[in-house]
Amino acid sequence: MKKIIALAFFVFTSFVTQAQEVNWLSFEEALKMNQTNPKPILVDLYTDWCGWCKKMDATTYKNEVIVKYINDNFYAVKMDGEGKEDIAFKGKTFKFVQQGRTKYHELAAAILKGKMSYPSTAFFNAEQQLIQTVPGYLTTERFEKILAYFSGEAYKSTPWADFEKNFKSSL
Repeated sequence: MKKIIALAFFVFTSFVTQAQEVNWLSFEEALKMNQTNPKPILVDLYTDWCGWCKKMDATTYKNEVIVKYINDNFYAVKMDGEGKEDIAFKGKTFKFVQQGRTKYHELAAAILKGKMSYPSTAFFNAEQQLIQTVPGYLTTERFEKILAYFSGEAYKSTPWADFEKNFKSSL
């Protein structure tokens, strides 16, 4: 009987504690969805070899507050900075480039303005214009502020220092 109760408890808690995940899209999927329901686009630029990218995936992108905030306020794109698939954006097709030992995706290079730093998080407004790219690993505390700043209109009129000083965390 104790085994049945323990098993039932385990099954119940596994359903209850199942974490929500970020609804990752391809770049093209986000652009298409943005046509019918405009909202900002968040692009997580990563590479397979990047340890800090993996750490951000395992920590920051697993936090329930961060996941909910991203899913509610952004179209989230997970983009390999060395991805091999062509991506059409604003009338241009961006491709994978290999020059000797150097390899990159042209769209990642354009978003990062040639400063290939991983992980990086890029924010586009609902009109698909790049607002800003934030390089480096972001803790949940820092990322929550950054998400709030770029999800609305605050970045247009409020200096970051003022926004950060007055920010109230949900964490």
